[in-house]
Amino acid sequence: MKIEQDKVVGFHYDLKEAEQVLESSRKEDPVLYLHGHQNLLPAMEKGFEGKAEGDNFSITLKPEEAYGKRREGETQRIPIKHLVDHAKLKNRLRPGMTVAVNTEHGPQDAVVVKVGKFNVDIDANHPYAGKTLTFDISVLSVRDASADEVAHGHAHGVGGHQHD
Repeated sequence: MKIEQDKVVGFHYDLKEAEQVLESSRKEDPVLYLHGHQNLLPAMEKGFEGKAEGDNFSITLKPEEAYGKRREGETQRIPIKHLVDHAKLKNRLRPGMTVAVNTEHGPQDAVVVKVGKFNVDIDANHPYAGKTLTFDISVLSVRDASADEVAHGHAHGVGGHQHD
């Protein structure tokens, strides 16, 4: 079965910059996504189009296709309480650490620049901004999406989105 609109795709990936592995899903459940519903970076989703179960391939994205170019002057001071899981992080925050910040658009990744008693200075650029990234992908499964998945606009189940 080919990957096309309204197919649920299960896959593993290694994310690299040059030859350095930045992330890998291979020791976890496969990632699930619903094709054609903007659940991946647009250029990445385009790379999946027409592939099938068992395919292994790589997609290289320039910064403007991935997380954008780095913007200077993006340092912000925010209250620690605005971090996702702030109670767990409070005594562990360190410069260089990636954190998720609660924003009006949902959680956004940022890098800690400086830690204070009540506030944290963050670089609001995405941690991968300005990087040319390569995703090495292994397609594990392709199936038709359920009516609920299409209506909700995302895959359900392990590796996808769970509903209560």
